[in-house]
Formats: sequence, C-alpha cells, structure tokens
Amino acid sequence: MKPEFPGGRPPRVVLGVSGGIAAYKACDVLRRLTESGHEVRVVPTESALRFVGSATFEALSGQPVATGVFTDVEDVPHVRLGQEADLVVVVPATADLLGRAAHGLADDLLTSTLLTARCPVLMVPAMHTEMWEHAATQHNIALLRDRGVVVAEPASGRLTGADTGKGRLPDPEEIVDLARLLLVKRTALPHDLEGRRVVISAGGTREPMDPVRYLGNRSSGRQGYALARVAAHRGAHVTLVSAHTADLVEPSGVRVVHAGTAERMRSLMLAESEGADVVVMAAAVADFRPVDRPDHKVKKTDRDPDPLQLTRNPDILAELVETREAGRLDAEVIVGFAAETGDPDTTVLEHGRTKLTRKRCDLLVVNAVGDGAAFEVEDNAGWLLGADGVEHPIPHGSKSHLASALWDAVSGQFARNETPSVG
Repeated sequence: MKPEFPGGRPPRVVLGVSGGIAAYKACDVLRRLTESGHEVRVVPTESALRFVGSATFEALSGQPVATGVFTDVEDVPHVRLGQEADLVVVVPATADLLGRAAHGLADDLLTSTLLTARCPVLMVPAMHTEMWEHAATQHNIALLRDRGVVVAEPASGRLTGADTGKGRLPDPEEIVDLARLLLVKRTALPHDLEGRRVVISAGGTREPMDPVRYLGNRSSGRQGYALARVAAHRGAHVTLVSAHTADLVEPSGVRVVHAGTAERMRSLMLAESEGADVVVMAAAVADFRPVDRPDHKVKKTDRDPDPLQLTRNPDILAELVETREAGRLDAEVIVGFAAETGDPDTTVLEHGRTKLTRKRCDLLVVNAVGDGAAFEVEDNAGWLLGADGVEHPIPHGSKSHLASALWDAVSGQFARNETPSVG
C-alpha cells in the first residue's frame, strides 16, 4: 500500500545513520525505499561515515550527503529537512544517538533534524546486549516513546565478534515494512500493548499422508507474522506459534515456537495461551487429516489408489473459546480469522457473520480468498467483525496495515473493559 501525498509527489524520507557496525545494513534499507518510489535523503553522523562512505549513500539515494549544519547553510538544512520530511528513520540507532535524541541535543545535522521533525520518527536500535539492557539506555528509550517516537525492538542473534544476544539490527525487510506502515498512518504507533501477553498462530498446517506427501493449504504465514511484528512494536510480549511459512524472517522481539500439524498446533496454543491477555488464531489450520499415516512412501502402481480416508482436525479457535467459558483461560480478547469465498447464495461477509456466531470469539477478521487475494501475496483486505455487532471494513493495504487495524480494535476493547460503569 503506497501512501498518497499532495500533488502525487513521492514520500519524503530522511534516513539517519549513526555510527555502529550495522550501518552497512542501512544501504539495503535505502535501496528498498528508493526502489519502491520514496525520495530518500541520507543524513549520517561522522562516525557512520567511518563504516560506510558518503559516496555509497549518494549513489544509492541520488541525493547529497552531509553531516554538519554548516554545509549548504543558505538552504538551512538543519531545519528544512525535518520540516519537509514525511518520515524520519534512524538505522542503526546506537546507544549514543538514542541518548542524544532523548535529551534534545543538536550538535550535528541528524540530531538537529530530529528536533525539527514533526512527522513520525522511527528509531531502529542496534548495540550489544549489555548496552541495550543498561538502565540509562532503557530510560532514554522510555523518554523517546513518551514523546511519540517509535523505538523498534531489536532482534536477537549474532552481534559483533563472537557475542550473541538481544541488540541485533532487525532485518531490513522488517524495517522497511514498519516504515511504510508509519507513512500510511502518518502518526506514531502507540505503545498501548505494554505489558500485555499476546499469543498468535500463523502459517498453514500440513497433515502427513506418508513421509513424502501431505494435505496442506496456500497460507504463507505473512499475516500472522505481521500481527506479531506490529504487536511487539506496540509493546506486547508476543509468542508466535508458527506452522509452515514462506521462509519468513522471524519478527524482532517475538518468541517463536513451531507447529507442523493441526494436532501439534492445538497442544501448543492451549499451553501457550495460559496467562495470555490476547489470543489470535490467524493460522490456516487444515480441517481434515488422513486416518492412516504409513511410515513408508506409498508407491504408485498401475491400479487405482485406495480412497483417502479423512477425519476431522480439532477446531482450535472453538476450543479456546470453550476453555475460556469453562474458566480455564483468562484471555480478555480472542480473535479468529475466516478465509472465505462467496457462492451463488451467500457472500463472503455473510459467511463471516455466520462463523462469528458459531465460534463465539470476540473479534473475527474475514478475508476473501482466491487467486491473488489474501494467500501468498503481500497485501490484504477484509472486514473486522465484533461480537457486539460492530463491523468495520479494512481497506486494501499491506498486511501490517491490517494488523495495525486489528490491534487498534483490541486496544479499544481493553479501554472499554477498563472504563468503570456509571450509575
């Protein structure tokens, strides 16, 4: 989903780069943004240029690069860049840069731009685990978030040298996806899920017919991963129960566990949902599985194969609702997904309404599926149905945009539940 700006001009992005080893990954972020039609001005710090030279940034962006406020003074760049930007992204944001930004220092072009920007600002940290966890860094991050700055969750993995831990720069694809979401929303992501425990399922299950073949579906897992990614950026503690996906990068700041079959997903979802505030069933769970699962490959012969005998898989969403109704699950909000096609007698939306009544979940996202719709594509659309009868269309856009709309609804439900009744 590409945002529309006055006069049809391209979105203006300032890409700040601070002095960390992950600065080289800013080149991939820059390339992805420019190739998708964004006008990008790179503003590095002096330290960043010790990792990546200005010639690289200028060649990839087609724009001049400067670090100080005394270059092209007649254009007043330390004020103009922030004023004209639709988004400022800092990749990587070092502990030093976060501290200077949190305390309003403006001793170079990047920090001056951050002070003048009135658009969404996205900081993407990268540093060693000890630096990330230090009380000073966490205090600076809290200050920035209180002011509406989006400070992304870092990934876990290999750091500089032999160290591993939390503090790795998220994948460039994830950074660009979040940047595009902020450009569409034109406002910061709220940190309204702070302290909430969220469990999400994603991907498609595969039901073995033998060691080689399986029954499956076309789910890529992108929507569930987008839900997990956006929830983490809004402050939630997220567990993602992932079935088979299209080789997706695990979202930063998200705990991922894997489930291949419907039965395995059922057991994991019931276990992981204990103590959760929100449970989202976004996975495409196979409705049926073969009765027999031979431990050898079934050979093709000249005779017709025996009919495939199927049995029903558990209805995980329905069981989660029933478990809550029995008092064994505390989730305040349970969300289901319905991938539907219309037929001569019933529309997709009507099928969704029927499913919401049958499943008794709090919210249901209804998607129309088919060739080029919902499955195996980057974008999505649909309707958000509530148990209270409220229905909201979700316009066509990125799967992160749909995720953001869903978390807006969940956050609104939390707020209504916490509002004391009058009278």
